[in-house]
Amino acid sequence: MGLCAVRTATVVGVEVVQIDCEVDVGAGLPSFAIVGLPDLAVQEARERVRSALRAAGFEVPNSRIVVNLAPGPVRKHGTGFDLAIALGVLIATRQIPAAVAENHVVVGELSLDGSVRSVPGMLAYALAARAEKRILLGPAESETAGHLDELQYSPLAHLAQVRASLPVRIGAADATAAPVRTADFGDIAGHEQAKRALLIAAAGGHNVLMVGPPGSGKTMLARRLPGILPPLDASERLETALVHSVAGLEETDALAGIRPFRAPHHSASIAGLVGGGSLPRPGEASLAHNGVLFLDEMPEFGPAALQALRQPLEDGRVTLVRVDGRMRFPARFALIGAANPCPCGFRGDRARTCTCTPAHAARYLSRIGGPLIDRIDLVFDVERVDPGLLLRASTGSNSAALRDAVLGARERAAGRGLGATAALQGVSLLRACGMDSRAARQLEAAARMKHLSGRGVTRLLRVSRTIADLEAAESVTGEHIAEALSFRAKEEW
Repeated sequence: MGLCAVRTATVVGVEVVQIDCEVDVGAGLPSFAIVGLPDLAVQEARERVRSALRAAGFEVPNSRIVVNLAPGPVRKHGTGFDLAIALGVLIATRQIPAAVAENHVVVGELSLDGSVRSVPGMLAYALAARAEKRILLGPAESETAGHLDELQYSPLAHLAQVRASLPVRIGAADATAAPVRTADFGDIAGHEQAKRALLIAAAGGHNVLMVGPPGSGKTMLARRLPGILPPLDASERLETALVHSVAGLEETDALAGIRPFRAPHHSASIAGLVGGGSLPRPGEASLAHNGVLFLDEMPEFGPAALQALRQPLEDGRVTLVRVDGRMRFPARFALIGAANPCPCGFRGDRARTCTCTPAHAARYLSRIGGPLIDRIDLVFDVERVDPGLLLRASTGSNSAALRDAVLGARERAAGRGLGATAALQGVSLLRACGMDSRAARQLEAAARMKHLSGRGVTRLLRVSRTIADLEAAESVTGEHIAEALSFRAKEEW
């Protein structure tokens, strides 16, 4: 009988806190206690560990077992401590040598038959192990470790395997993006103005609101936007995959370079949209990190849930404050909203008569809220396509051509060395625009006429700079400002 410590970890937000699993097996009445602020899932590890040890052919000590998960003030949750507790018991009772867990980070859930299962956040644990130059000892079924350069990991399929020396593998990143078949803009007849707006949004990472009657093609347009976005770069892949891993979702697409596209239902709660819960988890805004968050029927979302998006739209992250402390989730995404112009949906439609009063229509769109509209860069109408155009099967710009234009604009923006266009502000934004006095006077007059706030002027300049990049122009001109202004929200909204 003896005392030992095994290094493990827990996830708080998207960050990993190192935990020492201390196990003491000593004389006394047979018992199995786990201390250190464990939740119910951690407490239940006692039964899983007992059954797994027996199934693997080990002896369960008929002694007093105390497991301390240190540091004590950090709340412990989930089933990822099972493997560390089991190894701690085996080392303390000298059934396996201490070298099995030396210089390791041990994470994994045990089934009753002794097999080792994956847990949410395996990518976060792998990143923490690599940062500490330790070996990750975890489930063999998890493929996350193989995508990280220089990560040492030992895959474990069954607890019985710890009797033998475990192999140590070295991870290697796969930089090849998986080919993905997406819907093509070329399949859409007409809607050239909407395609132009989405091209601008993709090139600069801007936020969009489409307003039009039911069946006009708003959702169809939005779902084709990921097809013209560039693939995730190396750092973005890890950032995006980390959020999905912590949420317990498959991270393979993100690691392959595919940008996320999230489309929550309008009944989503605040916690579902921006994150939260008794055990805070990433919301849809964070799951759309480095990708697209599409809100169909945007006025139907709860006003409080919509307004909760204001902080991530500005800061690129969600900050949740709880009694236990503050948690930050990354949430840098392009917001694509779709809305009907009124409750019946036919205000301004040339083919159908609207049955709503002007007050009802104004109240409907006002559910989105002025402060949120002020954070949206492009607002435009989407009208129904003429049936004759549909039957002629005529097509416009396809996704391949639009993607090439997006890549060119982003390369020109990166060449300035000032950062992403959608994040420019202040002196850096003015320097990037390089306007002459005539363009500056035109911008000032437009801002006064449209009653734009300081944020509105900044976003108008960003869109103008993106349009200039699409045109391969060195500086922003009056024509670029005029086009950007044509996509601003109308006063009656």
